[in-house]
Amino acid sequence: MFVPLTPLRCLHRAVDLFGNKIGVVSGDREFTYAQFGERAERLASALAKEGVRTGDRVAYLSFNTNQLLEGYYGVVQAGAIIMPLNVRLSPQELVAILNHSGAKVLIFENDFAPLVEKLRPLCPSIERYITTDDKIPAADLTYEELIDKGTPERADIFKIDEMSIAELFYTSGSTGTPKGVMHSHRTLYLHALSVGCLFKQLETMVDLHTIPLFHANGWGRPQSSTMNGVKQIMVRRFEPTAVFKLIAQHKATDMSLVPTMANALLNAPDRNDYDFSSMRTVMIGGAAGSPELMKRVEQLFANAECIAGYGLTETAPVLTSARKKSTVVPANDEERYQRQAMAGWPVPNVYLRVVDLEMNDVPRDMQSIGEVVAAGDHIMEGYYREPEATAAVMSGPWFHTGDMAVWDNEGYIHIVDRKKEIIISGGENISSLEVEKAIFAHPDVFECAVVAAPDEKWGEVPAAVVVRKPGSSLNEEGLIEFLSERLGRFKMPRQIEFTDEPLPKTGTGKIRKLVIKEKFWAGKARRVQGG
Repeated sequence: MFVPLTPLRCLHRAVDLFGNKIGVVSGDREFTYAQFGERAERLASALAKEGVRTGDRVAYLSFNTNQLLEGYYGVVQAGAIIMPLNVRLSPQELVAILNHSGAKVLIFENDFAPLVEKLRPLCPSIERYITTDDKIPAADLTYEELIDKGTPERADIFKIDEMSIAELFYTSGSTGTPKGVMHSHRTLYLHALSVGCLFKQLETMVDLHTIPLFHANGWGRPQSSTMNGVKQIMVRRFEPTAVFKLIAQHKATDMSLVPTMANALLNAPDRNDYDFSSMRTVMIGGAAGSPELMKRVEQLFANAECIAGYGLTETAPVLTSARKKSTVVPANDEERYQRQAMAGWPVPNVYLRVVDLEMNDVPRDMQSIGEVVAAGDHIMEGYYREPEATAAVMSGPWFHTGDMAVWDNEGYIHIVDRKKEIIISGGENISSLEVEKAIFAHPDVFECAVVAAPDEKWGEVPAAVVVRKPGSSLNEEGLIEFLSERLGRFKMPRQIEFTDEPLPKTGTGKIRKLVIKEKFWAGKARRVQGG
């Protein structure tokens, strides 16, 4: 029997099997899965009444809220494509994305009303502006008015084309111009199964949505948690004290963080004032973590395991996790943290290789560097309206991630750098991530970034921008002495800049290395590869 694969099956399962359970908590509002499902269905039929047709793009400008989570299902049930926007993009960037996508509807929070007023005259394709809050002049109607127009009608999944596009996520632009990544119904459902395989103790699991749902399909948690009837707590905006309170209040067991988020929690002054005993799993992704970071997080959340994961917007996104593997037994805690900080080994439904320029596998010796390529059930359908860009990242069934890595016979992948961020100094390849991890290991370092800087003799050399913890007197001499035991001489940063200002970041918490790199290359005729 053929049953189309669609994320709507995740919702139907939650409603049918966990209908009376509190499924979604958003601020002071709680919804059972039955209530949540009805709201999503009303949204679907209401959008159709407002003229939304199959394939139309419905954009969201919102933090994590129940309305955005409802869109993951309601917009999709309407046959349309949900397009959550990065709320930290500039007006110019948002206009470019909205016009490139041809979005028909924009659903937004009133926090963004001034921004929406700027967008309206510049985005002719948008026909409806809908606020999730109280009615304001910038909106045509409110979200509650919209769903009141709808009726609770369950989708007939047998009529769904599983290869049709359900989501459109624009990449962060941390390494260039944002591209619209298309994910089909099939991709999203199979990714939900893969991520769900990583969950533990489902009957008591409480998932804290710390990752913005506008980022890379919310790391797949909206579908996997719904499918498994997991209680989902919306973190509207990431702020350490708010996160601590939600963990203690709702006995959260799981959350996902980018390293900058984890670092913020670790350095929050009130981090020891709350009960974290419920926490079981902390996933680190979005950027490379370090063994020191894994250790510090486990020390803060004493009952939790902290592991890294790896993926891209183009892969829905999870490709690997550094979860325990029965055939790998670390000799000690140091080796265990090293394993947990790696990208890890593939999740179900994913094939990974590390290859050279001719697509030959590099030796599995944890020394030979190649590019990670991926194939499987949750690779994107392509970049929206960019067939040439899509073709450029595919070799037959293999998607080129642009990430450089080493691997071993156990299938563990360890990312050493982005292909565009490898520093080539005097003919030697230097991993900026390796240097960053060494710097971050210093107890006085709050955050850091390492980029290539121009050098007359070597072509380019590592340069570090370092943010010290408050009250620290760390200087260049002290840091170099610390690094001398951790890095070879050719890898040592030749320029170190200390700053009290936070490093520039994307809306998803990734450090914007292109911005930092420009400080060193401004006025130079040449740029390093990928700059």
